[in-house]
Amino acid sequence: MTDSAKPTLMVVDGHSLAYRAFFALPVDNFTTRDNQHTNAIYGFLSMFVNLIKAEKPTHLAVAFDTSRHSFRTDVYAEYKATRSETPQEFRGQIPLLQDCLAAMSVPVLTKEGVEADDILATLATQGAEQGFDVLVVSGDRDTIQLVNDEITLLYPSVQGVSQLKRYDPAAVVDRYGVRPEQYPDIAALVGETSDNLPGVPKVGEKTAVKWLTQFGSLDELLARADEIKGVVGGNLREHIEDVRRNRQLNRLLRDVELPVGPGEIAVSPMDAQAVRDIFARLEFRTLLPRVFEAVGAEDDGASTEVAVEMPEPVQADAASLASWASAQDGPLGVTVVTAGGAPVRIGVADESELYECDWSDEAATDLRGWLESDAPKAMHDAKPQVKALLSAGVRLGGLGDDTLLGGWLMRPSFPDKTLGNLIERYLGEKLPEADPSQLVPEQEGATPAQEAWFTLRASTAIRAAMPESVASVLTDIELPSLMTLADMELAGVAVSHSVLAEFSAELATRADAIAQDAYATIGHEVNLGSPKQLQEVLFEELQLPKTRKTKTGYSTDAASLADIQEKAPHPFLEQLSQHREATKLRQIIESLDTAIRADGRVHTTYVQTGSQTGRLSSTDPNLQNIPVRTEESRRIRSAFQVGEGHETLLTADYSQIEMRIMAHLSGDAGLIEAFNSGEDLHRFVGARVFGVEPEDVTPAMRTKVKAMSYGLVYGLSAFGLSKQLRIEQSEAKQLMLEYFARFGAVRDYLRASVMKAKEDGYTETIFGRRRPFPDLSSPNRVLRENAERAALNAPIQGSAADIMKIALFRIHDDLTSRGLASRVLLQIHDELVVEVAAGEWDAVDRVVRDRMAGAADLSVPLDVQVGRGRNWNEAAH
Repeated sequence: MTDSAKPTLMVVDGHSLAYRAFFALPVDNFTTRDNQHTNAIYGFLSMFVNLIKAEKPTHLAVAFDTSRHSFRTDVYAEYKATRSETPQEFRGQIPLLQDCLAAMSVPVLTKEGVEADDILATLATQGAEQGFDVLVVSGDRDTIQLVNDEITLLYPSVQGVSQLKRYDPAAVVDRYGVRPEQYPDIAALVGETSDNLPGVPKVGEKTAVKWLTQFGSLDELLARADEIKGVVGGNLREHIEDVRRNRQLNRLLRDVELPVGPGEIAVSPMDAQAVRDIFARLEFRTLLPRVFEAVGAEDDGASTEVAVEMPEPVQADAASLASWASAQDGPLGVTVVTAGGAPVRIGVADESELYECDWSDEAATDLRGWLESDAPKAMHDAKPQVKALLSAGVRLGGLGDDTLLGGWLMRPSFPDKTLGNLIERYLGEKLPEADPSQLVPEQEGATPAQEAWFTLRASTAIRAAMPESVASVLTDIELPSLMTLADMELAGVAVSHSVLAEFSAELATRADAIAQDAYATIGHEVNLGSPKQLQEVLFEELQLPKTRKTKTGYSTDAASLADIQEKAPHPFLEQLSQHREATKLRQIIESLDTAIRADGRVHTTYVQTGSQTGRLSSTDPNLQNIPVRTEESRRIRSAFQVGEGHETLLTADYSQIEMRIMAHLSGDAGLIEAFNSGEDLHRFVGARVFGVEPEDVTPAMRTKVKAMSYGLVYGLSAFGLSKQLRIEQSEAKQLMLEYFARFGAVRDYLRASVMKAKEDGYTETIFGRRRPFPDLSSPNRVLRENAERAALNAPIQGSAADIMKIALFRIHDDLTSRGLASRVLLQIHDELVVEVAAGEWDAVDRVVRDRMAGAADLSVPLDVQVGRGRNWNEAAH
């Protein structure tokens, strides 16, 4: 039999790879409507179908462990004893994964008393003997010992289960320096932390390989252990029984009695309907066609979603549509199709009737009354549709729901971005969508009226699942903010091309001069933007201290270079930092300059669903990334100017809003007194912490307590504080102890907030916005601690975001209702920028101060700082 004609046996370690997939994919991104976690299943199956498609096995099986007990624990009770408890979110996924494999007609093998790797070893050995090409797929390094000319190991790379490294005998020798059958000897000497098998102290992989090469085998090495000199020789002799035990335990069984052999696990046709059913239960919409494609099966078109018969829309004129819509009592779904920022077609629907028509000037006249009325309307991703209507002279009224915002509030860490996602999640149906890659789509998408019908029904389902507090955030904060943001985006902000161009040219000259100085320092030219070339210069040529290791070498990011500069100052580091700053500023300037439209204004787009805390982000261009505190950044802000027809810019921001929210939430009497007294917060806190009078608080003391106060909001540790302040960790720890001794309610609040989040599974802002934190119960320490730090911050930062949005839309509404020509242009972090018309300063100043100060009823005042100027920089305060 030629190699090309040989059958291919593929055996897979299901438990090992599913567990790796669990940690590779975020838990909260893969959760069904009934709260079943599915990330391990999805990750495993994604890898599995790719393997089937690429390798085309003729025979196939997946093995699973039955429990932690095996013959190995009988030999050594501590075997794998240090492994943490199975994560709660992982439990229940393996049986469901096995159900998926059964539906795909893939044999699932388990056996009490042995591990999955022993099953793989037995099948692989039998398969090789019976003339198969064998592929072993496992994340356990013990399977390296199986590799030979007939058996190849596919092992997850550092990128995870999605990328598998191929190990044949040559690859094993290249990677480990020994033959595959010798790898367990290395592991016996070095030990295996994950299996709780201690090795010989101070013996690493290189030493083990050197010994095995020198003595030829592990048995010979142990027999001649007396010949090994030095400390490691003594360690070897002292731990020789550990080595023998490790080798006994890591030797895979190749003769496990199994119910089937390689010839009895030939690939067979899957049960297509069973696959659809289990995938529908798990809500794996996009994975299904990949499975059919991988196994070469025909999908007969049966849907995993519930079949639904869409009503046919009535093609009406605008007057008839408006008449019908005005006669309805309940909310209606609305979809406005836009092109080039203008409306081109509109669809309206209730639960049973659908109407749609083309947009025109006449249609605008007929539809304006109903569209601008308070009649309740539900839309999906309403803001661009609202803007299109505004451009046509129609101001939408009665917006009662936006399913994009509703879906995001329900799952802020992984929002359902499309209407199709929401239909699948909340209705279990499929939204007909045309394939955008096909010039002549095989399937037509839903019409505007049908999308409106789906939107209305999704709105009802989402609202039914939404907690009351979250519903109030949607109705009372997000929807009013949406309408305000639409006006702000259309208004834009005047930006001077000449100011930007002049500064960009200066930066280009500066960057070039800095680069030339840097080349002179190291004696040759180098690409200052290439991490690889910088690694060679920094760590090979200049022999500077190594930074943290990354996948591509040692880090050259700004924080790492700052650490090097502190340890081993070098002029090249300062030149590199200055060059990066000039280059970064030029990139910001170019993005702004290219965004200036024909009206001389930049029209950014605000993204309400861009963060988990509720903070707005901005894009095209991003105005949130303009630095604030440097002279150069202020020059960029000077390009943002008052527009024609207006007199000045007003800027307003909250002073220390997050600290004020922490004072309110914690109820700490000391912090509340500081804010209510009107004293400088950090001077007041510094006096308490250091035991001095406020006037005796030095700038250094103030800096320390300021870093401490804000660091607490973000879960800063003593180690983090020491790095930030460049002080000893012991001093940072003492500073924290002194702080909490005087502001104990802050410590109690922070502790209690994390505990409550662990109990509830989410945090909540003052106004009821929720943020889920499933990783708070994760056995992975890094994930758990990251979640704890984020949970500390979420109620505070989220409340700040809510307060800013409330102030924003109330200011906008006040200016509009009073007939003022002034308008809000920008919301950047905690700052608002308002364009003030001639003669309106006093009225606008009063509205802004009142609305910002009154946006929330806290136990401390919300302090507002206001500035005025012809450009954004002049208006700074």
